[in-house]
Amino acid sequence: MFINFFYLLKKEGVPVSITEWMTLMDALSKGMAASSLTSFYYLTRSILVKSETHFDKYDLAFQKYFEGIETPNQISEQIIKWLENALPPKDMEIDLEAKLKYQLENLDLDELKKMFEERLKEQKSEHHGGSKWVGTGGTSPFGHSGYHPGGIRVGGNSLRRSAVKVAGERKYQEFRGDETLGVRQFEVALKKLRQFTTRLEGPKDQLDLDKTISATCKNAGRLELVWTRPSKNAVKIILLMDSGGSMGPYYRLCNQLFTAVNKSAHFKALDVFYFHNCVYDHIYLDPSCRLKNSIKTEDLLRTHNSDYKLIFVGDASMAPSELIQVNGIIDWGMTNSEPGLTWLERLARHFSHNAWLNPIPESHWNTTEGYYTIQLIKSVFPMFELTVDGLEQAIKKLKVRTAI
Repeated sequence: MFINFFYLLKKEGVPVSITEWMTLMDALSKGMAASSLTSFYYLTRSILVKSETHFDKYDLAFQKYFEGIETPNQISEQIIKWLENALPPKDMEIDLEAKLKYQLENLDLDELKKMFEERLKEQKSEHHGGSKWVGTGGTSPFGHSGYHPGGIRVGGNSLRRSAVKVAGERKYQEFRGDETLGVRQFEVALKKLRQFTTRLEGPKDQLDLDKTISATCKNAGRLELVWTRPSKNAVKIILLMDSGGSMGPYYRLCNQLFTAVNKSAHFKALDVFYFHNCVYDHIYLDPSCRLKNSIKTEDLLRTHNSDYKLIFVGDASMAPSELIQVNGIIDWGMTNSEPGLTWLERLARHFSHNAWLNPIPESHWNTTEGYYTIQLIKSVFPMFELTVDGLEQAIKKLKVRTAI
């Protein structure tokens, strides 16, 4: 049953196992899909999809396999194409109090859905600026770029936040592996950077079941309890974040990372520092990167052992002189007696578990304005794109020593 759907999921990149597929077949035999395509969609996704990063791939496979099956909530490709020829957004004043009153007194979601289904069946051509059909720029409750105090948005983008439902939109597109990360994805990925140990200090107050069984067997069956310390994450992290200048377009992304880092309580140690373009004699304690609130980079190397894992976050884009020349530092009035590249190499040698996360898409690393310095830094640190997939790869790399 649906065996071609199984192969299509695997083709689209959803890692489905035979065991999970048999679980789905068992659930279907018990009527858990309730003869509804919508119920089948959610049941199948809950059993077969193990990670949010695969939700969009699942949606694409589902759409391909069940394309053409008529259901009340399906929107034809023809309707979507009509809506691409949109009128400019309707410019109008909105009475928010009247909108709220309408939604409270007149809104019946079931009736709205029924009306929408009827329009889809009846509509034969595209409409713009009207008040009834699925279209754009008017006052119809169905479409986009117009206004209705309680309608269904179909296609387009949210403009006035007046829609009470959104149709024809894949909900999980933002969880694709090649999309920019959000706070939650950062948190999930950071949790994978774990190395548990029981050798940390603390009382032995947790029962070691395996050793208890072994000791009891050696004691001729007489119970002998063996206690141990709880397992704790022994990983220690230094996060160095580029601040200012060309990093401006990535402020939101860096804020998300900073939020995730501060919510992460599972590391043995986690220290965050800042730099501007490149690291020189000093690193900074806040994003303003002012000398009065900094420490010497030598002190960082002295106070942090080599067992720390070093993560750089930056676009690696700057003038070549900032990397390879003495006094190449961009800040006016400051000097550096050693090139920035020398400092980066020194950090890489000391912290041999290291990685560089770059918010610029990897496809642009050879063509963007800063391609020369990106390549230089790539020769020192393993560099990864700041996406879900890139962070996963960086975490795997951080678990092994980097040679320089």
